[in-house]
Amino acid sequence: MFKKITVLGSGTMGNGIAHTFAQNGFEVNLMDISQPALDKAIQTISTNLDRQVGKGLIDEAAKAQTLKNLTTHTDTQKAVAEADLIVEAVTENIDTKLKIFADLDKFAPAHTVLASNTSSISITKIAAATKRPTQVIGMHFFNPVPVMKLVEIINGYSTDSAVTARINELSVQLGKVPVIVNDYPGFVSNRILMPMLNEAFYALFEGVASVEDIDTVMKLGMAHPMGPLQLADFVGLDVCLNILRVLQEGLGNPKYAPCPLLVNMVEAGHKGVKSGIGFYEYTAGSKASIVAPRFR
Repeated sequence: MFKKITVLGSGTMGNGIAHTFAQNGFEVNLMDISQPALDKAIQTISTNLDRQVGKGLIDEAAKAQTLKNLTTHTDTQKAVAEADLIVEAVTENIDTKLKIFADLDKFAPAHTVLASNTSSISITKIAAATKRPTQVIGMHFFNPVPVMKLVEIINGYSTDSAVTARINELSVQLGKVPVIVNDYPGFVSNRILMPMLNEAFYALFEGVASVEDIDTVMKLGMAHPMGPLQLADFVGLDVCLNILRVLQEGLGNPKYAPCPLLVNMVEAGHKGVKSGIGFYEYTAGSKASIVAPRFR
């Protein structure tokens, strides 16, 4: 039974995962190497809880208890010393993840399950950095975590079926809808999503239509809540590029090759919402306010 959860990484995904576990009654250690980042994460969680209170989804007592369930740490060993489950949610970089999981294997108790929130990197490769590959699994949440229902559970080559069953049950306990998939590049979500986004990049690159028109076609014609170019800005153009490269390398198929326009934009530092400019330009400090498409 999982009682004590450690979340590594306090960014957008990490604080959302910590929020979700804490709101569902778990003791959560939120760990990051930066105390200012942790302080910002707790403030974000508090703001999001206020939003839930304002919508009548929870009351003030539930907000207070959620925050009480959260403890922050900058020391990995202390953060994981009593963890039943560790969910890693750091940058999508294979070398960083391999180093982290090797450390977790040394520091965490023998019974601890190690999970990664990776959106594309091989769970099998991550597990191979540990001496407990049967206890390593993917637990891919979606942003915003407290709202989105899906959790992609990824079995590595050696993941024990009992561990999968426990993570599946835990996801249901969090109010999520789990889907179990096997460990192949992009899993299901990004294997389907990223080629669609890449095709939208190519449509713009080749002058087929403008940013606004491409997004309008997909919103009105396909009933998507957000157009693919705007969605890519929210995902992060650097993240899209990394995932496409994982797909291209892992599957050996040139159809996954990232559009040259995407490559140039990322190299220029235009990463979408996080940098204030991508396919759209964004008002500083507001993810909701789109000034105008950059390409017309």
